[in-house]
Amino acid sequence: MPTAPGKTFGDLLAGVPSAPVGTLQRIAPIFAVRDVTASLAFYRGLGFATREYDGGGYGFVTRDGVELHLGQVPDGDPRAIRGTAYLWVADADGIAEEWRRAGADVRAPEDTDWGQHEGVLIDLDGNMIRFGSPVGR
Repeated sequence: MPTAPGKTFGDLLAGVPSAPVGTLQRIAPIFAVRDVTASLAFYRGLGFATREYDGGGYGFVTRDGVELHLGQVPDGDPRAIRGTAYLWVADADGIAEEWRRAGADVRAPEDTDWGQHEGVLIDLDGNMIRFGSPVGR
């Protein structure tokens, strides 16, 4: 959007009412996968409840109120369009150990400069779930 000389986009928005149009309810990242059935089994092994869409090619995984969707890429390599999600957890070391015992590719949590103790889970298609808890938990 072009702005008047000497005006910024923020200046233009300053006079616009900021009442929300709607309320956000939740979000579910969608990860591209090669094989929905195999990916559902992978996440089931990590303690997620799973469900495949009746029409095929799509699945849902949930755990503790967190939901991810899995969409099969019909003619491509999903590793070319990897997804990433961030998951806040109560105990990053505990979840890392649980998932490691289940055979998953998990990078050990480390303390960060921004106060989180973070690790990474990499699924069968290279999608990553970064997870963390506050440092010192």
